[in-house]
Amino acid sequence: MRKYLKRYIRNFDFPLFFAWLVLCLFGLVMIYSASMVWAVNRYGWAEDHFYDKQLKNLAVALPALIVGAFIPYRHYKRTGFMVVSLAVTGILLAVVHFVGFGDDVGARSWIKLGPINVQPSEVAKITFILYFAGVFAKKLQKNTIDDFNNSVMPPVTLLTLALFSILTETDLGATIILAIIGVSVMAASGMRPKTFFKFTGLVSAFLAVLVGGMLLFGKQVLTEGRLGRITTFLDPFADPLDKGFQIINGYLAIGAGGVKGLGLGESIQKMGYLPEPQTDFIMAIISEELGTLGVVIVLGGLGFIVLRAFAVALRAKDPQARMIAAGVGTLIGFQTFVNLGGMTGLMPLTGVPLPFISYGGTSLILLSFAIGILLNVSMFVKTEPKQ
Repeated sequence: MRKYLKRYIRNFDFPLFFAWLVLCLFGLVMIYSASMVWAVNRYGWAEDHFYDKQLKNLAVALPALIVGAFIPYRHYKRTGFMVVSLAVTGILLAVVHFVGFGDDVGARSWIKLGPINVQPSEVAKITFILYFAGVFAKKLQKNTIDDFNNSVMPPVTLLTLALFSILTETDLGATIILAIIGVSVMAASGMRPKTFFKFTGLVSAFLAVLVGGMLLFGKQVLTEGRLGRITTFLDPFADPLDKGFQIINGYLAIGAGGVKGLGLGESIQKMGYLPEPQTDFIMAIISEELGTLGVVIVLGGLGFIVLRAFAVALRAKDPQARMIAAGVGTLIGFQTFVNLGGMTGLMPLTGVPLPFISYGGTSLILLSFAIGILLNVSMFVKTEPKQ
């Protein structure tokens, strides 16, 4: 154990850790600034209510990162771990449909577990990165990874069931992110292109049929509020006082900030104009208050983490390490794209949080755990040439 710790500390990826830490601390500051007026005027809470809760979330996220960082990633390939993690994730994804709660358009995405709220779709993202990496690493060892029916179809079927459950919550953003994660991990697996394209075609066809069926026959699932997100994406100014209200005020915040910003704490849109500014629209407040500098800090930090993850994946000789690093990089990168895409009107709003910046405990804790796993993979990749 002592030898392992010495080797780990000697090869610890400090730049990756400090990028995570800077983003989390910066997010804390911006959550306080963005939420103080909303907490008092909307809920009658103390002005530091959301800041205080996020600070507690960070107090849990740091141990989660440490646990992920010090457990050797090869343990995630064990059959017992994969079975238990899939079972827990499957139970959570099923239970949320019966006892879950969600947002104002009827999504059922959260489960109350005592004093904490858990979002099963966030758990599924980490589970399938580790499961796909573990199961396909085993198939590579046995040289059976290109056996589509026996090696690819079973894990793909489990992923498809998870996608179906999340989409029918309805959580379109998490569905897209999980599908892209599955594609990225398999792209890094080393399977032949023919096998990979069979997989992507199968997942694409499933999503197309499911979304098409919901549009044609899913009136109970695609309620007026949910359809409103699609119509708002097409033309937010068609209903500026209702469905387009949030995204239009997000535009106003970004435009008001300009290059220099109005100054930390000086946002106008957080004064009740932009609903729940501490969540998925926090980048609009960052842009309004800190201008280009704030945007560069966030995108620079997130971009560094994503590029670091892909660099680790490219250097890794172990297929499991390569797939985990690629999956974590894709998770953070694509989730950032979905968040900013909804805020800027490039895609419909999905409520996906900005990694490490937006208010939210489940996302912060699980993404921090994923960074811890990436730190562990990075350490082993650094020691590979020496072994």
